Amino acid sequence: MTTTILDIRNLTRVHGSGEQAVHALRGVDLSVGSGELVAVMGPSGSGKSTLLTCAGGLDQPSGGEVIVDGNDLTTLSRNAVAALRRRRIGYVFQDFNLIPALTAAENVSLPLELDGMRARAARKYAEAALGEVAIPELADRFPDDMSGGQRQRVAIARAIVGERRLLLADEPTGALDSDTGEAVLQLLRDRCDQHGIAGVLVTHDARHAAWADRVVYLRDGVLVGQSGPLPEADVLLETH
Repeated sequence: MTTTILDIRNLTRVHGSGEQAVHALRGVDLSVGSGELVAVMGPSGSGKSTLLTCAGGLDQPSGGEVIVDGNDLTTLSRNAVAALRRRRIGYVFQDFNLIPALTAAENVSLPLELDGMRARAARKYAEAALGEVAIPELADRFPDDMSGGQRQRVAIARAIVGERRLLLADEPTGALDSDTGEAVLQLLRDRCDQHGIAGVLVTHDARHAAWADRVVYLRDGVLVGQSGPLPEADVLLETH
């Protein structure tokens, strides 16, 4: 039986107020189970990234509920959300978001150390995560000495290190060539299949959405539909 890892209920997000208010999300409902990879598609400005930042506890919803692994983020304190994010939620950014002054292993181990784990133990977990993304030899290399694909693998290793239950990826292949991008998507797919993590992938590309079990479509902050797995050649929603 599949366990629901992410449960979003009637989620709204409004930026600003009065006549200047922007309704980024309007009553969105979305559930993602363990082992499931869900792709989110939609035009620019449809609310895709806002949905992801709210799901990951990086942004505070204006209304509704965001439940991750049984914990409602909207009822937790800021410190409690930060702790849950470090322990249970992995976030993969399009621009990698690595710290240049830290090695690959140090970047990956940082969430664990921030959570109180000793450096030596955190290093072992980081090395294991780098091994899972097939770059164990880069542990002591700095981001500026890596290719884009290698940096993204480090970012994924940081997102999966420890006991993460939810993996969120915002256009993770946008800065990569097609072959490297496919390899990154394979990593995300394998993580869901082999470790039971729930994954959410924001993408504008139907070829990337084809890796998902399910595709949901946002337009103007509203979830307007969903489908099963996409054949690679199908582009069901105009995204530009």
